[in-house]
Amino acid sequence: MSTLLGLDVGSSSVIAGILKGRKVLAESPRIFFRTQHSGPRVEVDATDLLQAVEKAFEGLGEAARRVDAIAMAVMCPAWVAMDREGKPLTPIVTHQDRRSVQIAHQIEERIGQDQHLALTGCRPFPGGISSTTWSWYRKHEPARLKSADLVGHLNTFLHRHLTGARVVDPSNASFTGLFNTLSLKGWNTDLCKNIGASPALLPDILDADRVAGRITAAAARRFHLREGTPVLTGLVDGSAGMLLAGAEIGQLFNVCGSTDVLALCTDKPRPNPQLLTRALGVDNKFLMVGTLAAVASALYWARLQMFPEMSLEDFRKQMFRLAKKGPSAAGTVTFDPYMAGERTSIDQRQGAFHGLTLASNREQMLSAMIESLVAASAARLPLLKASGTKILPTVAVSGGADHLDRILRRDWPGKWKFRSVTDATMRGLGTLTPKE
Repeated sequence: MSTLLGLDVGSSSVIAGILKGRKVLAESPRIFFRTQHSGPRVEVDATDLLQAVEKAFEGLGEAARRVDAIAMAVMCPAWVAMDREGKPLTPIVTHQDRRSVQIAHQIEERIGQDQHLALTGCRPFPGGISSTTWSWYRKHEPARLKSADLVGHLNTFLHRHLTGARVVDPSNASFTGLFNTLSLKGWNTDLCKNIGASPALLPDILDADRVAGRITAAAARRFHLREGTPVLTGLVDGSAGMLLAGAEIGQLFNVCGSTDVLALCTDKPRPNPQLLTRALGVDNKFLMVGTLAAVASALYWARLQMFPEMSLEDFRKQMFRLAKKGPSAAGTVTFDPYMAGERTSIDQRQGAFHGLTLASNREQMLSAMIESLVAASAARLPLLKASGTKILPTVAVSGGADHLDRILRRDWPGKWKFRSVTDATMRGLGTLTPKE
């Protein structure tokens, strides 16, 4: 069995690991990088991220030089434009960015909502579908793009620096808003023309398990790797987790953390404007995804603002006590659960309390937040069932270290079994078999 070096690049940190199949033999320290928030803009400095990747590889020592291949799983979308040498011309713009709301409406008006959905599997959500970001730069900061030679997502950027290749996989391509996602038949010239994007700047699309390039001499020196080591195209982090869960048709995979992601594996995608639909990255399969943008992050915001004297353990007990009592604990108070916006809306909603009176207290406010998240979590099930794919009764669950997943699935309709999958992104990379 070959040895793989896995690279997991999330929204705030990088970790590298040595894998033998699905077994993690060693991991680097987690290397954090800064995400910059400025109003609706959410960006990562590309140079900082490369330095984090370098430190993660370095943290594995000599073991990083003895692997048979390298694979990566990355946050998505994470859009960036590069010059001929791979130097970033823009920051890495993440999926949380919301500067392009007006642009998104214009894209959809020109193409048509139904047509855009039928081609790409998604509406042009600002930041979440990166054609909106590209179009924003063309309109507002065109000078940055004058010397652009390659435009893509994070695995495109990393490959440019590791192997010199110009590649992206189908899972990342799906969230560009320029890919024929439903047919998996390459870039769509009409979608490119719609935002004024040259197809010549786009990377080649290769399956996630294909050997897309090999470590160059310069990259070997910088990143503490062995020259000539094959590097797979890589894929979206959520796809790696689904692969570990088995990626059977009908499999549900739930990642519960700061955000909560519920993905259904299918071979017959049926796009829904309230869901994200994208390629898995391998095997001609797809994921239909319902995302709650702020879950743990919203609840722990409530702790800081309303329960600052409470220990973390006592706050968690409080959440479970209120969740067990149900809606009655909230009294007249309700909450809109959009503290980080909404992944499947163009016009962004915000979190808000309603029904407050002078008799309302902080426990009722926390209960209202919990009840709104429980309801939003359950509302995804009918949407996924409407796809026509028969859903398997056992759900693979990752994350949820503080068991928030148990609260969120309290009101799921139907009967379910749950199995835990740990270290899902890293171990999921170990399921990939390199293909030349």
